[in-house]
Amino acid sequence: MAAEARVSGLEGRHVLVTGASTGIGRATASMLARRGAKVFLVARNESPLKAATGAIAGEGGAAACAAADVADRLGLIEAIDAAERHFGPIDGLFANAGTGGRFAPLGEYDDEVFESVIRTNLTSVFWAMKRVLPGMIARKRGSILVTGSLASERGMANNAAYVASKHGVLGLARAAAIEAASHNVRVNCVLPGLIETPMLMQLDPHASPQTLRDLLGKGVPMGRIGTAEELAELACFLLSDLASHITAQSIAVDGGILGTHTTR
Repeated sequence: MAAEARVSGLEGRHVLVTGASTGIGRATASMLARRGAKVFLVARNESPLKAATGAIAGEGGAAACAAADVADRLGLIEAIDAAERHFGPIDGLFANAGTGGRFAPLGEYDDEVFESVIRTNLTSVFWAMKRVLPGMIARKRGSILVTGSLASERGMANNAAYVASKHGVLGLARAAAIEAASHNVRVNCVLPGLIETPMLMQLDPHASPQTLRDLLGKGVPMGRIGTAEELAELACFLLSDLASHITAQSIAVDGGILGTHTTR
């Protein structure tokens, strides 16, 4: 862990990760800690959250956590406050928590579900940025990374809320990046493709994991779906000082999907 930290650009940095109990969030939190960061994990479900935090601590990493639903503004702000009480000012934010919503034609899409998806995927990112960005600007240092989606760049039928929310977070990241650039604070957006996470692997509960991997991999130019660790590598880089001149960017980890065809 010490060797990784020396070359990571993350040593001693306080990074808060939402959606940190599983999938991309957990993989990134673990990798950040291995590279010397002090990681504060936030997620809704307390049991897997504590397990993820304990696993990091068991490897010698610096980690703490608070259970909160990012769609609850007060709960989210309280979690961020708790992080700063524990580890001090936040140097990095990975706003990763999200939900997929439901599939339905736009004309039949439930209003409450639409509002819930927007609140979780977009409004919560605004709240988190609004809370941490002023401090980063005052300190002239910080990095924010937002989890978008291929749906940040492409349309998708029968999933209006998700597509709208993911287009929105990309726009929010770009707007914040331009505001913060002159203060040495960076904001970027990572676009996961088909990444093996619990959410993706629940697409067909009747299929075996390997059957689902093979099926989904047929739609990827590289011939396979990605891993959470592959996306975590990019997340750690963008949150670190090694990416000191990269801001206002959206970068896909998708095995070539975005570069070759569109879902429109």
